[in-house]
Order: sequence, then C-alpha cells, then structure tokens
Amino acid sequence: MKLLLPIALSLLAPMPALAQTPAAAPAARSAFEADRADILAMAGTYKVKFDMQESTSWRADYTPIPVKVSGGNEVVRVIEDSGRTIRLQHLLVVDMGDGKKMVIKHWRQDWQYEPAKVLVYSDRDAWTWADVPAAERKGAWSQTVYQVDDSPRYGGWGKWADVGGIRRWESNRTWRPLARRDAVRGPVYDRYLGVNRHAIAPAGWIHWQDNLKMDGKDTPVVQEYVLNSYTRFGDFDVKAADDYWAATKGYWAAIRAEWDRIAAAKAGIRVTEEADHGTVIAGRVLEIADEIQQGKTSEADGIKTARALMDQATRAAR
Repeated sequence: MKLLLPIALSLLAPMPALAQTPAAAPAARSAFEADRADILAMAGTYKVKFDMQESTSWRADYTPIPVKVSGGNEVVRVIEDSGRTIRLQHLLVVDMGDGKKMVIKHWRQDWQYEPAKVLVYSDRDAWTWADVPAAERKGAWSQTVYQVDDSPRYGGWGKWADVGGIRRWESNRTWRPLARRDAVRGPVYDRYLGVNRHAIAPAGWIHWQDNLKMDGKDTPVVQEYVLNSYTRFGDFDVKAADDYWAATKGYWAAIRAEWDRIAAAKAGIRVTEEADHGTVIAGRVLEIADEIQQGKTSEADGIKTARALMDQATRAAR
C-alpha cells in the first residue's frame, strides 16, 4: 500500500502543467536568443540621421525651438559579448576635407540580461544604483548608455516584444542629463524624463525617444521627440574608426574598469556635468586617447594619468 500511494498521488497531478514544463525552457531560450540577435544586429557601419523636434510646450511662456536635423557616418562595434552582457561602442567618422578624417569616440551602450540593479541618473551630477524589481526582471534587458569618456549617461530596463508585428525594446521611464545639443544653449530645463526604444529595420535600425524636458524634477517645460535612424552604409573611411579603436581599446578598457570601480566604491558616481563633453574631465580623458594613438604617450602612462583625474573629480554619490 505504501508503494502504491506515491503512484496514486502522481496520477492526481494536473497533466497540463507537467506537459508545459519541458517546453518552458526552450521557449525562454528562444526568446533570449532572439533578443541577443536584435542587440547584436545594431553593430555595423551606418549613415545616421538625428532628427530632434520639440513639440508641445507645457508652459505658456515657452516657445519650442525649431526642428534640428543632423547626421554623420558611424561605426558600431561589439567590444564584448559574454552571453548575458553585450557592449556596443559607437565611433563617428567626420570628413575634415583634404583627405583628413577625424574619429570621435561617441556613445556606448551596454546590455545586460535580467540585471539585479542598474546605474541610473538620479539628479544633477549624480548617478546612483537602482534595484530592478524582481517582478520586472525576468526576461528583461537593461540598457546603460555611456558618454564619450565612458562615464554613465542614463540607464533603464525593459523587454523585447512584438508590437504590431515589429520586435522592439522599450525602457521604463528614466531620468537623463541634457544632451550637448541642449546643454550648450543654457535652456530653462536641466534634465529629461524619457522613454527609450530600439527596433531593427530592414535597412538597419532605429532609436527613438519620447523626452519630457524638465526644470528640476517637478516642472515640465516641453515635449521632445527624437528619431535616430541608422541606415547600413559603408562608403566612408571605416578603417579610420577601426584603426583608432585598435590603438586605444586597451586604454578605454582600463577607463571602463575604473568607472566600474568608482561606482562600486562610492555607491554610484558623482561628477560635475559640463555642456560640451558631458563631464568636466571628458575633454582631457579623450585627449589622452588621442595622445596614445599618436605615440605621444604610452598606454600605461595614459591610464595612470586618467585614473588619477577620475578619482580626483568624483565623490560619493550619496
């Protein structure tokens, strides 16, 4: 009788649940791989169009600025892929005329699967750790965007999903510091509250934002819509970007590691913002990379100088 009891109990178990269990893991794996494929598909060479439009004013005394459209040639490279973490580095290539090309280390985007916490913009000059709620973590990816000196810009999380037949990733609503296009003008607003979206398209991919431009955390000023279109294109000096990265990637790996160390040691990062480059030390950190590429300084000396600069310029986030 004792031997028959476990068998009898097993027969009472609901069969649909047992039937679903083996299929659950492959389904989750398939979604994970589809997400990875979409993230990795953003790597490549592109002609980029940046289309920015202030639309609705939320203040009677504020008039939206004219539409701003710009563009350029951009190289996006996978600089790390460890499965659950993917890092994409953007490099702009600018034609200076007379055969001269200038490479500008642009933004970086890091993707992490099911993160426990994300480094987010919390207030002027400050980035702090935000816990990702357990209920929102399963199947989610965080995207953390970094500035030209690899200091953080903003972070958020969300899921890749099919919306109207188009797979796209959409973030939670996140705070962000002003982009250079606004910061250099000294506007009445001083931050954005935005939603970030990415989708792969037949010709490349698109990145669009819904930004509420704010005066502090309480006063909305104007709505902005940004659509950045990345169209596959390789008829420019891609080699210039790859040469720059080959010469400086060791330096930038050390810079990324130092920012990570500071964020862990100081409960986040507090560093003074600056309109042209994002932070007050960004210009010098970028110059050191150029000096390494030009052979004016060694990688080891450049890393040492930059680390000292970063440590002096940052303080505890709380």
